[in-house]
Parts: sequence; C-alpha cells; structure tokens
Amino acid sequence: MEVFARARYVRQSPRKLRVIAKLLTGKEVQESLGIVRNLTKRGNGVIEKTISSALRNASQKSPAVEWMIKSITVDGGPVLKRYRSATMGRAVMVRKRTSHITVILEELQRRPEKNGTKG
Repeated sequence: MEVFARARYVRQSPRKLRVIAKLLTGKEVQESLGIVRNLTKRGNGVIEKTISSALRNASQKSPAVEWMIKSITVDGGPVLKRYRSATMGRAVMVRKRTSHITVILEELQRRPEKNGTKG
C-alpha cells in the first residue's frame, strides 16, 4: 500500500531541494527523519514536515506498520519574476523559484532472516 503527501508552492529552488531528496529515497522513515534533522540545509524543515505529514496519513490507514520512503519528487512550481537595477541604467531579471514536493511512502517488507546458514 502507498500513501503520499504534498507540499506545494514552497519558496525554495527545486535544484537545492533535490539534493536533500536524493539522500532520503529508499530509507526507512525514522532513519530519514534523523538524517534531515542533522543536515545543515535550508530546505530541511519543509521536507521534514512533508515526510511527517505522509507518516501521519499512513498511520490513519494502518497504524502498526513500518514505512519506507519509496520516492521523493521535487518539481518546479511557478516562478516569481522580479527586477533589480544593474549598471548603466539596466534592469536585470531575478527569478524567485518555487517547488512542489511529493513524498510517497510504502510498507516496509521485512525479509525473514536465515538462521546463520549460507545460501
């Protein structure tokens, strides 16, 4: 079973958020929350909030299951275009980028461990 959560119109560049998302894909939720809390990036708070929201959504479906992050996608949102003054009377466009973050969780499938035997 899969559950998801979205954060839309986040005022952070998608390129900067994808660096964090790449670290977390394929890990257990509790492990990934620990990683996010200890990184020194500006987008940590938003990604942590989105993962926590997905975990709360998942606990409503089946509370006693452990979850892992199947994927975190960071897509570009609308770009706010502003201008600032430049030399010789010119104006230069400043693009303030936004992002849409989607976190998809799936149930963690535990493999039965073999009792010390090879093969």
